Amino acid sequence: MIIKILGSGCKNCVALKENTEAALKETGIKAEVVKVQDMKDIVSYGVMQTPALVIDEKVMSFGKVLKSSDIIKILEKVK
Repeated sequence: MIIKILGSGCKNCVALKENTEAALKETGIKAEVVKVQDMKDIVSYGVMQTPALVIDEKVMSFGKVLKSSDIIKILEKVK
């Protein structure tokens, strides 16, 4: 599983990455977490607001910082 955090590196993007890593640790799911900061790459996903959470090339959320509990619910649906 590859999880991408799309964003410019702002505090919300950092928070989403940290919450994602916490969710992975809590669930024991193995995944690679990648930060995507290039705006051209971000726009290619059709995302107009960051931060965004992309799992295996599917946009799962954008424009908000998900809590780790919310990310766990998403992970359980896609694993």
